[in-house]
This record gives sequence, structure tokens and C-alpha cells, in this order.
Amino acid sequence: MENNCVLFQPTPAREVEVAIDCHAHVFTRDLPLADSRRYTPDYDATVSQYLAMLDATGSRLGVLVQPSFLGTDNSYLIAALQGVARRLRGIAVVDPDIGLERLQMMAAEGVVGIRLNLLGKVDPVLSRPVWRRHLADLADLGWQVEVQVEARRLPNLLPPLLAAGVQVVLDHFGKPSPELGVDDPGFRYLLTAGASGRLWVKLSAPYRNGRAGRTIAMAAVPLLKQALGVDHLVWGSDWPHTQFETAVTPKVARDLLDSWLPDPRERQTVLADAPARLFGFGRSSTAGGHSGSGSA
Repeated sequence: MENNCVLFQPTPAREVEVAIDCHAHVFTRDLPLADSRRYTPDYDATVSQYLAMLDATGSRLGVLVQPSFLGTDNSYLIAALQGVARRLRGIAVVDPDIGLERLQMMAAEGVVGIRLNLLGKVDPVLSRPVWRRHLADLADLGWQVEVQVEARRLPNLLPPLLAAGVQVVLDHFGKPSPELGVDDPGFRYLLTAGASGRLWVKLSAPYRNGRAGRTIAMAAVPLLKQALGVDHLVWGSDWPHTQFETAVTPKVARDLLDSWLPDPRERQTVLADAPARLFGFGRSSTAGGHSGSGSA
């Protein structure tokens, strides 16, 4: 299969010298796959291809997110981080009973958070003892919880996550309804949760919010800036754009940010300053307790 995960055009140098791509996936088609999955890849997206994409599109650092179809087997993600820890960070998918020791081992390899990809799944009961212990461990490590879920479900999920003291990062503009856009009550709820200072949103993959995704993104950005602050917004390429490989390229994904944030100072914040703080670039990945709020 020919796909744009290995096809990209160089991008001219931009005003941000060390841009950080906060959302990408690596995998090969021969890896063991989760029994329950929504997608099966038929191509490879390796870490060497990803690093080449970063170089070609003017980025330097990146965050690898465990893809849902690999389940809780993070071995390929960890292998990708090894040897390039200063350039990459990782977001793993784990069971809540994993235990602090194993989380600490992953932290030593450059993992800085976990992902809850809840599309097609029921909400976890975060009040259960196993989840309370797990979230306490994550908070002690200074890790984040990245969430991919429809915005309408956020009123049930955000309060216990924020109460646990973790940084919460919402994928893809918080995934408002394609029909309702920024009028989605769940999206409006996430705007109110910005006052916590521990909520972050990824400006990424508008195509995952339906055919009107780009229009929704343009309307969402000023609202997110006002409610969360530009210093709580980060950008992600969503490489290799799984299920949308022919609909977007890495260059287009990056250029969209310029239309959302025409102010170069705001782009500097979103592309470099905010993600460096959130993902711990510039400090040891094994150091627990770093704050994404900027207050410590």
C-alpha cells in the first residue's frame, strides 16, 4: 500500500526553532494486535520514518501515543523510545492494576502518561479502588492522562480525573459532535473545566470530527484560548493519519495550525513552550512530580 506516512515534502524553516509534535503513532503490520480493535493497519509506520517526517516538516521533538489496536502491549512503543529519549516521549496504554513499580520502569524509558481511548467503550468507573490507586500513582509520578472520547461524555469523566490531581489532555479538540460543533454541550463543559489549570487540549486531526472538522476547529480555537489559555494548548500531526492516510499529509496538518493561530507568538507557545512543559522535554523523564500547569 502506498500511503503518505513515508511521503512528505520539506517545509521551509519557521520562526519556531524546536517545534514539538505532540501526537503520533508508530507500529508495524506484523505486531500482535488487540482482540478488540476498530482498525487493522496494512502498512508500517516506523520510528525512523517518523523521525524523517519530523525533520522534513520542521519539527524536532515528538510524542508517540500507543495506538489502540496494539492494546496494552507497549513493547514496540518502548523500543522506539530507547536510544532517542531526548527527542521523543511516550504515552502508554495500561491496565489500571499495573502497579507503581512498572510505571516507574516505563518512566525511565521516556513514558510520561497514559492514554484512555474510550471510543466504542464504556466509561471506566473511576471511583473504584483500583482506579483511585492507579490515578494516585500517576499523580505521584507527575504523569498525564490523555483521553480520546466524545465530548458529550466529558461531564462524567473530567471531574474524577481532575480531582485525582493528574494533568488531563484531551485529544483532537475534545472531539465535539460533528453535527453540533462548538455548540456541543460536552465541548461547552470542557471550556468551564479549564479553570482547573490542569486541562489541556490537542489541536490535532480535525478530520476526526467529521466533514465539518476544519470549520469546527476554526471556531473552537478562540474559545479554547479564552477558556484554557494558549499555554494549555498543544499541537499534534496525528501521523500517520490512520484511516485518513489519503486525506491529509504531514505538511497540511502543520500548515493548518498557521491558519488557526496567525500570531507567531501564540504558535511559539503551542508548538514549543507549552508542550515542553507538559511532556517534560528539557528535564529528566524519570523525575516525578513535574507540573504541566506552569506553576511549579
